[in-house]
Amino acid sequence: MTTDAAPNFIIVGLTREGRKFRPSDWAERLCGVMSAFGAEKKMKYSPFVGPCTFQGEKAVFVDAQLGRLEPMAYKFMLNFANDNELQVVEGVERPHN
Repeated sequence: MTTDAAPNFIIVGLTREGRKFRPSDWAERLCGVMSAFGAEKKMKYSPFVGPCTFQGEKAVFVDAQLGRLEPMAYKFMLNFANDNELQVVEGVERPHN
């Protein structure tokens, strides 16, 4: 996949075999890697990566804009999912949760 045509995707906290991914705070930790200190001197998640739920499971949403602005970060997120054999759902809209 090229980052020029990168889709939005969600990393679901289930392995391809259907087992729950651990530790239980994996989504917050992964999003923390992509966070930064804001003007109010508090950590703030990236506007392009955020924890969410998907069909009742912990998940991480990755916005396609990340692929255009920071291709290496986008690939890092995909590689995390692949390395841990996690389910990835492409072409989804940002969840409202």
